[in-house]
Amino acid sequence: MTDLVLRPPEQVMTLSRLGSLHQCRLSFMRQILRRIRRENWQITRPRFDITARGEGVAVYTAQGPKRSYSLVAFAHDLPPEMRSDRVIATAWDSTFTLFDGIPTEQDIERLRANVPLQEAGRISAKELSLSRANRSARLWDYVVDCLAKGTQPEASQLANVGYLMRTTAVYGSGKFGASDRAFVAERAEFEAPFQVEMLSVYLTRAFVADLVEHMAALKAPETAVSLAPALRRSLGIGNSTGLGMAPFLVNHPRLLNNWIMAREYALAKIRALPEARASELAAFKAAYEKACASVALWRSDHPLQQAKLAALAADIAALDTTLADFDGSGPQPWNALYLWAEKTLSEEGQELLVSLLMEPHGALLEGLGACMQADEHALFRINGTMPLADLKALLKTHYAWALETDWQSRDACARLWYVSESKLEPRLGERFEEPLEPYEQPLAPGRDAARLFAALQDAPEPTVAEFLAAHPEHRHILRRVQMAPGHPYGEIRDNTISAEMKPLDMLRAKLSFFGATHFDPRSDRWVRINMFRGAPYPHELADEQGDTWVYGVAP
Repeated sequence: MTDLVLRPPEQVMTLSRLGSLHQCRLSFMRQILRRIRRENWQITRPRFDITARGEGVAVYTAQGPKRSYSLVAFAHDLPPEMRSDRVIATAWDSTFTLFDGIPTEQDIERLRANVPLQEAGRISAKELSLSRANRSARLWDYVVDCLAKGTQPEASQLANVGYLMRTTAVYGSGKFGASDRAFVAERAEFEAPFQVEMLSVYLTRAFVADLVEHMAALKAPETAVSLAPALRRSLGIGNSTGLGMAPFLVNHPRLLNNWIMAREYALAKIRALPEARASELAAFKAAYEKACASVALWRSDHPLQQAKLAALAADIAALDTTLADFDGSGPQPWNALYLWAEKTLSEEGQELLVSLLMEPHGALLEGLGACMQADEHALFRINGTMPLADLKALLKTHYAWALETDWQSRDACARLWYVSESKLEPRLGERFEEPLEPYEQPLAPGRDAARLFAALQDAPEPTVAEFLAAHPEHRHILRRVQMAPGHPYGEIRDNTISAEMKPLDMLRAKLSFFGATHFDPRSDRWVRINMFRGAPYPHELADEQGDTWVYGVAP
């Protein structure tokens, strides 16, 4: 690793670049599907008891080499006026939990009494996740009606939305009584981050496709048909994600570092390759063509995303011209292509190319997925013996951007993060318009680093321990500063409370590592995405070729 040149954190960790990341081979949903396919997991549907009103329970069991996991799905007959993507909703079209093993009838009855209530219910350590989903108001009834009549829905109609249901939350890691991640983190299948949640969503997608066909068959058993395989593949699971997810990257610097480090290390290894083999070149160009077709389906009504899509369209036009003559000759050809992109393309186009460069190099990147986890329970111990001079040097090295910011400016500290009392979810307030400062959360590391640096200037104490004894209010940021040398990508190098800050950038960064596509902001604070669009269904996994299904498009 020492002979590889990684992009510096100052370049990578800005909000604008984080908000331009795309899914890649390291994304978590692609990791779980590769494992399921490689280990020949058997996915079955032992129970599917859904009435004509769309009410009932279904169970999908995924049997791996050592353990089995079961998605227990509850379908509900939800009146349209109760359907909402907001976290304050109290009812949903479907609710789910991922059960550790195979549930008994007693387990299902216990879950039936709790899972449909979501936050208002309680699950147990036998459950690994809790989630819910709503039907697409534009597509669900249309697809049911088409299939019931014996016809297929129009591909263009499906492409415009891309999913039949969208989740509004997928909870895990101990929330609402579910098993803590610590109890499953040592299992090989869950070693990489968020594998529980990705498995849950993948099985949810199978349930949704089965349910829409089931409802059509119950409506017109004599004429109903199943979705054409290609149309079925074109549908993913939608997701609505808001402010509640945004602070995650600030609150988990070690995890963020490991995610970005894995991606940057992968890029560095590819750029260092001395040549481009013919097979790799062909695989890269094939993935590029599929990616262009996928981008062509990307729609958004929001000005922020429309501007990014316009830039991406221009980037693709430039790439078309360059790749027409790119034959992989010359020294370090992949590096040459990347350097051209860095000078020519927008951040959106550069990061798409970074993802595409990984596609033909799966073997080279093997094992990086497991490096993306972090032991969040291992507390980073503050080094109390560190001289304050050394601490100031760390601040100058890793927080230079923060020290150069004018924190006296109202625009620089216009916002603040707090937690909603009613939903216990992070929210973003206007500092000078709302009386929220007593409730501010420590989610402005740049400002806090500048405050620490200012406090150090005339501090008489020689060491960190003595300084903190006199100034304990700086403990949280001091710990982050000492972590920075070992976690260079763990800090967003941007102002997270400025008037111009867009939480959307933080949302997209995290969701790209999930493997999300077709980001569709509804404001700068919440976004709709698509997950597993184009992925093989369980019965198709054995015959799947390659790992570029994520670029799949409607026929």
